[in-house]
Amino acid sequence: MDDELEYLRQKRAQERLAEIERKASFQGVVPLSEITFNTFLSENRFAVVDFWAEWCGPCKRVAPVIEALSHEMAGLVAFGKCNTDEAPGIARQFNITAIPTIILYANGKMIDRVTGAVPKETLHSVILRAFGLPPGAEPV
Repeated sequence: MDDELEYLRQKRAQERLAEIERKASFQGVVPLSEITFNTFLSENRFAVVDFWAEWCGPCKRVAPVIEALSHEMAGLVAFGKCNTDEAPGIARQFNITAIPTIILYANGKMIDRVTGAVPKETLHSVILRAFGLPPGAEPV
């Protein structure tokens, strides 16, 4: 009985460690280029991409929001940043005419977009609704 209990404890500890490692691998915002953009979308079921530029004041205000959400939603949603000055082809492809523009993709397809520096709570709600995730969703 004690051996079985110890085995279950060790197994659970290994599962929790694996979950932590998996979540850590998803955390953070991935810089995207014209070379990496399509791969990023194809490798992530749910993706949020922040289209921005270095000179853009509102973009600088939304950057910490994107970073925070990338950590909070790690394992559920992947987050990327695409500098429109460095990737003008992608900006044209998605008709980016104002920045920041945040586009949500599911299975590589654009499903929603938000233009302007929105509050964290607003963006979080948009992401949950667009991807059909419940407020307390766990990583998959």
